[in-house]
Amino acid sequence: MTINIENEKKDAMTTTVESSRRNFIFGSVAAAGLTVAPGMMLYQTANARSLSEKATSKVRWGMLVDTTKDVDWNKCVDACNTEHGLGNESKSRNDQKTQYIRVVDVKNKGTGYSMSLPVMCQHCEKPPCVDVCPTGASMKRPDGIVLVDRHRCIGCRYCMMACPYKARSFVHEVLSDQKENTPRGKGCVESCNMCVNRIDNGQEPACVEASDGAIVFGDLNNPESAISKILAKHGGKQIRADLKLNPGVHYQGI
Repeated sequence: MTINIENEKKDAMTTTVESSRRNFIFGSVAAAGLTVAPGMMLYQTANARSLSEKATSKVRWGMLVDTTKDVDWNKCVDACNTEHGLGNESKSRNDQKTQYIRVVDVKNKGTGYSMSLPVMCQHCEKPPCVDVCPTGASMKRPDGIVLVDRHRCIGCRYCMMACPYKARSFVHEVLSDQKENTPRGKGCVESCNMCVNRIDNGQEPACVEASDGAIVFGDLNNPESAISKILAKHGGKQIRADLKLNPGVHYQGI
């Protein structure tokens, strides 16, 4: 009788293990086709050609923000939100909702001078978010654009802690009404991708178009580009240049 009981226990354990294995396998298969929007699978959102196929190290995309111009920077935030389908989080607190661009108010307590400026991912030449990522989800294209691969992101948020610009957000809930060019998923980190889908189609980032000329976009490696000519003539500054990360976003008037 004892032997029969032990055999029954072993059979039950074997059944449980096999069931767990099947669940794991089928779960992995389902995850490979993760639904990020109604009727849309994550792998279906990728273009026929790779995002990095057009990227080359001969080009380094960058932006120059002129904070001296009288511009409502919230127009850039709105354009960014519309382009990428942001702001649809219904359950998250306001401080947990994703922002690719945020408007920062700065005031000199000594003089009383105040100003506002947009801050987004600075697309560093030496991005600390890429250095600390354990899976390779945080990556930099040859043309300098820093991206997050949602397939590889495990939500550890090391990159958020490493970023000195607080430019990354964590998705806390299941999302809907997503844009095909910006697939998003719960448990992933995301940030400004410089509208890489637009750049690869020969367009400018959405925030640049909405800035009324206050943000100039172009190739920092090309001395004949508009952004390079302005920087050569009038100069520009990088936020936290002391960190020697060489951001691709430059500012005037800060």
